[in-house]
Amino acid sequence: MEVATMTLSADDELAKIRAQRMAQIQTQLEEQAAAQTDAELEQQAQAAAIAELDNSMKRVLTPEARSRLASLNLVNPELTTRVKTHLATLANENRIALPVNDQQLKKILAGLSESRRETSIRRI
Repeated sequence: MEVATMTLSADDELAKIRAQRMAQIQTQLEEQAAAQTDAELEQQAQAAAIAELDNSMKRVLTPEARSRLASLNLVNPELTTRVKTHLATLANENRIALPVNDQQLKKILAGLSESRRETSIRRI
């Protein structure tokens, strides 16, 4: 009889361990699902903000300036977003003449990227 109770208690303990592990796995899956949902919501919010900026650029920039900004976006998306945000802010505060042409955009880009150092190569 002793062997039967040992087997039964071992089975009970194994069942407890399995139940605990299943609970852990379930909790991990729920946390992952919540994190994924949060990430998707954040991504949607960012996409909406970018779409709003793009729409405002249609009003703020001439077609040539938008083309230049689109080319810049291929090389440096972060700078492009900063420029769009800056232009949208200036336009909303009526601190800039609309629409901004390509030459004005060049000046704005030069002003925002002043922090870059000029590098030169010298031959010896």
